[in-house]
Amino acid sequence: GQDLRLTLDRRLQYLAYRELTRTVAEHQARSGSVVVLDVTTGDILAMVNVPSFNPNSRDLGSPEGRRNRALTDVLEPGSVVKPFVVAAAMEAGLAYPDLVIDTTPGTMQVSGHTIRDVRDYGELTVTGILTKSSNVGVVQLALGMDPRHLWSMYSRLGFGAVTGTGFPGESAGVLRDYERWRKLEQATLSYGYGLSVTPLQLVRATAAIADDGRLRQPSFVLGSDNPVQTVMDPSLSSQLREMLETVTLP
Repeated sequence: GQDLRLTLDRRLQYLAYRELTRTVAEHQARSGSVVVLDVTTGDILAMVNVPSFNPNSRDLGSPEGRRNRALTDVLEPGSVVKPFVVAAAMEAGLAYPDLVIDTTPGTMQVSGHTIRDVRDYGELTVTGILTKSSNVGVVQLALGMDPRHLWSMYSRLGFGAVTGTGFPGESAGVLRDYERWRKLEQATLSYGYGLSVTPLQLVRATAAIADDGRLRQPSFVLGSDNPVQTVMDPSLSSQLREMLETVTLP
């Protein structure tokens, strides 16, 4: 008997869908998703997927277009997890923003497998590892850590568990237990391969850095109580934000 109001912002929803449709076409991608989250509340302001469908049409198209991929589909996130690895290393006292790491010659061997950067960046600070998105640099940080600590950071940020939106069919993704990691897996996990996440999980984890280390339960319902937990020291998340700003500088 009460009104139900969604958190979705019609203007943002429209803009997100328009830009996603254009970008998927430009890159000839099979699919794409966009999630826009209010960092301070956990409200989902926009969530769009391509391919999609028109619910007002009798022809709803193929089932492929009727999945909410941002919640039901998982992907290997790639390099966007590097800030979480740096956070874990700094939290463990193994790194700080100006610590210099030698990434020469742009490759390294781990268990017979070659880890590569796009070029030889030489000596990089930990901040520089994020700026240049250095695989070699972040792998060195990850391998210097106890596997349990890296797993703990990923787990605290919500990987491997549903976000709690209550949306039907939401995937928990995959985060293997650290006791089953091999050295190579620990290396590849540091640049986003070997785990699977939903786009919403990824946005939620990144929002925690923006919100002083607070991880919020995302919601579609306006005014709902979104539980929050502190997963990172506020001073650490503040440092990470400053480091990440260098990624977009000239």
